Amino acid sequence: MRPLITVLAIGALLTAAGCATDEPTAVASTGASPQAGAGTGEQSKFFVQAQYDKELALLGATPAGPAGKPWEQVLDPKMVETAKFKKPGPYKICFSNAGLNNPWRQVGFKTMQAEVETHGSRIKEFVHVDAEGKDQKQIADINDLLGKGCDALIVSPNTTATLTPAVEAACRQGLPVVVFDRGVDSTCPVTFINPIGGYGFGHVAAEFITSRMKPGGKVLALRILPGVDVLETRWSAAKVAFDKAGADVVGVEFTDGDPAKTKKIVNDYIQRYGTIDGVWMDAGAVAVAAVEAFVDAGRPVPPINGEDQLDFLRQWKERKLTAVAPTYPTYQWRTPVLAALRILNGEPVSSPWKLPQPTITQDNLDEYIDADMPPLHYAVCGCRELPGYPERWR
Repeated sequence: MRPLITVLAIGALLTAAGCATDEPTAVASTGASPQAGAGTGEQSKFFVQAQYDKELALLGATPAGPAGKPWEQVLDPKMVETAKFKKPGPYKICFSNAGLNNPWRQVGFKTMQAEVETHGSRIKEFVHVDAEGKDQKQIADINDLLGKGCDALIVSPNTTATLTPAVEAACRQGLPVVVFDRGVDSTCPVTFINPIGGYGFGHVAAEFITSRMKPGGKVLALRILPGVDVLETRWSAAKVAFDKAGADVVGVEFTDGDPAKTKKIVNDYIQRYGTIDGVWMDAGAVAVAAVEAFVDAGRPVPPINGEDQLDFLRQWKERKLTAVAPTYPTYQWRTPVLAALRILNGEPVSSPWKLPQPTITQDNLDEYIDADMPPLHYAVCGCRELPGYPERWR
């Protein structure tokens, strides 16, 4: 028997390209980007050396767990007991979602829904509440769910600090809470699930770019928004790599995730400098727009990074780009369902639960390109064997 899936207040599924990976809402959207030629500037206040070191070490770590199922694997596992949460099923699992406001989240949620279906009679009801990217709505959503008889609560917080009290209130009721994707400032959830993180992403992309250009080469860094923790850690790791390599970072510009704005920014820098030797991006949704700016200007596309969004992967292959795609895999949306069921069965889980974070390179590019899927689909979804593939994700 398939579980009853109740979906509450789902906002419109936006298909316009936005912030491709999933980052918390910006703490502040004010502040100008550094002027061209200013280099990498001061290190971000979000940079924490110990966390940076740990994430870079995890890039080379061997995960524990079943081969071929990275959503079940864990890096550097630290197991915690969950016997106090054990109870008989079937279960009602509730999910407070930050939003469905970009393609990455839409792909992820479809993957989560399909994962729920694979557990048949173990899950009697799955309740999803969409906060539509609004902190206050998510706080109200969580408070409402506390009176709905949930056996476990999954939360993807819209922002970290603001949602922390609501998550702690759920913990105080004795409800097992699983947080994923974005964290909270509390240790009360049973586990926090996410891939390696922003430092790893930023480092991989910057190291690739600097290794493929001459010392002192000109780099244009394209960012989405300031004040967003995952984006800030991506940039702070890139800064370390660019400073170490002696790269000339001629501009650090915010695109707002807008393809038209991105093309204009890139064109302006091409006109100003003639040659750009590398383009680094903290999120890949506008990577195709950056590529098109070089093509339209009749200039070669320099080494560049994107993500696992299919439009970029296809451009990479068709134009024979020198590129890399660090990822923030959408298969992580499967893991909270698995974690909730293990906790309710009294089985130990890792806390935190750090997932592998694969990188797409020229050597494995063909493995991720799927001609039958839409351009805004994310390739590292872990969804090909799930119910409804491929139609559910189109």
